[in-house]
Amino acid sequence: MDEIALTQDQQIDPILLELPDAPTAPPPHQTYPWQWEGQTHNIAYEVTGEGEPILLLPSFSTVSSRKEMRGLARELSNRYQVWTLDWLGFGDSDRPPLTYLPKYYRAFLRTFVQEMFQNPVVVVAPGHAAGYVMQLAQEQPLIWKWVVLVAPTWRGPLPTMMGDKHRSKFKTIQKLVSLPVIGQFLYWLNTTQGLLRFMYRRHVFANTANLSDRFLQAKQNLSRQPGARFASVAFVTGGLDPMQRREDWLGLFQPLPLPTLMVLGEHMPPKSRQEAEIVAHFSSVQSVRLPGSLGLHEEYPERLAQAIVPFLDKYLSRSSS
Repeated sequence: MDEIALTQDQQIDPILLELPDAPTAPPPHQTYPWQWEGQTHNIAYEVTGEGEPILLLPSFSTVSSRKEMRGLARELSNRYQVWTLDWLGFGDSDRPPLTYLPKYYRAFLRTFVQEMFQNPVVVVAPGHAAGYVMQLAQEQPLIWKWVVLVAPTWRGPLPTMMGDKHRSKFKTIQKLVSLPVIGQFLYWLNTTQGLLRFMYRRHVFANTANLSDRFLQAKQNLSRQPGARFASVAFVTGGLDPMQRREDWLGLFQPLPLPTLMVLGEHMPPKSRQEAEIVAHFSSVQSVRLPGSLGLHEEYPERLAQAIVPFLDKYLSRSSS
C-alpha cells in the first residue's frame, strides 16, 4: 500500500470549469448507438488527443456530464488519446423516461468498452462510477489495463444520510418524481441554483470561491434538460448504487483484480471518506491524497493529472516492455 500526500492551494485553477460560452469551443461529440432490450439509446462521447487510450467516466449526480472531465481530459490529451462520455439519462446522451437500474449501466459499460477498444484500456472513475468499474474488473479483469478511482463512493445521497433501512421509502420518492406535473414540480424545487450551491458547498467542492453564478447556471441547465429527472432521482434515492452492502464494496478489492490507484479527497464527506480509507489501508491499492471533495476531478484537474501521470507512465512502460 503506497501513499502520497499533496498540499492544498486555495487559488482558483484557471483551467477550471469550462462553460458552454467559454472562448475555446469544445470538441464535437460523437454518438454510440447502444442496443439494450430491443431499444437503441444514443450515448454521447468525445475523443481527443493521440496515443494510448484512456477512458474518463463522469461521476453520477444530478448534474452528471462528460463536461466535468474536460479539465482532466485537456491535461492528459497531450500525451494520450482521451475518451469521455455521458451516461444514459445524463448530459447529451438519451434521457428516456425509464426506471433506471444499475444493470443498465453495468451492461452499457461492458458493451461500450468491448466494442470501442481493441485492447484493455486505462480507466478513470470518480464517485459511483468506481463501483461499476470494479465490478466489471472482478468479472472480466482483462477488460481494464489500469484503474484510477477518484473520491470513490457506492451509496447515493439519501441512503448515506438516512441509512439503508429506508430504501423502500426512497423507491416511493423515485416513483413520485417520475410522475408528470407533480414530479416535475418537485424536481424543479430540488434543482434551484440555491440548492445546487448548497450541495456543492457541502460535499462536492472544497473551495467555495469556485462556485460562480455562471458555473451554477451551467449546472442548472444540465439538470433541467428534458427527461433529466428520471436518472437523477434514481441516483439521489440510491437506485443507481452499484451495491447495497459495505461488505460487497470491500469485496471488490479482496483480492485486487488488477493494478489500481485510489485518489482520496482531503475534504470528502466523513462517511464517504471512511469507506475509501478502509480500502486504502486494508487492500493492495496504491493511494494518493489531494485537496478537494467528491468533485475533485473537476475542481482540481491539474493536480489530479499530476498525481496520475507518474503512476501511469511507470505502469505503461513496464507493461509494454
